[in-house]
Amino acid sequence: MSVRVLFFASLADITGTREAEADASQHPTVGALFADFAARFPRLDSYRRLILSARNSEYADAETPVQDGDEIAFFPPVSGG
Repeated sequence: MSVRVLFFASLADITGTREAEADASQHPTVGALFADFAARFPRLDSYRRLILSARNSEYADAETPVQDGDEIAFFPPVSGG
């Protein structure tokens, strides 16, 4: 049971990858999944309250369930002009 995890912009720089896999059974929510990566990459933790996340191309919050085969994406805050 795996999920595809995508990191964009500075989050990819922090993790050293744009894409990873995780075990869906170990991460019941988007927040739990992010917490696992933040434990591995402590600099991610400073983004915890700021990041945007998506599940299968739709915005998701920390309580959104994660299921086998999902694609979860994490985005840092962005601004436009």
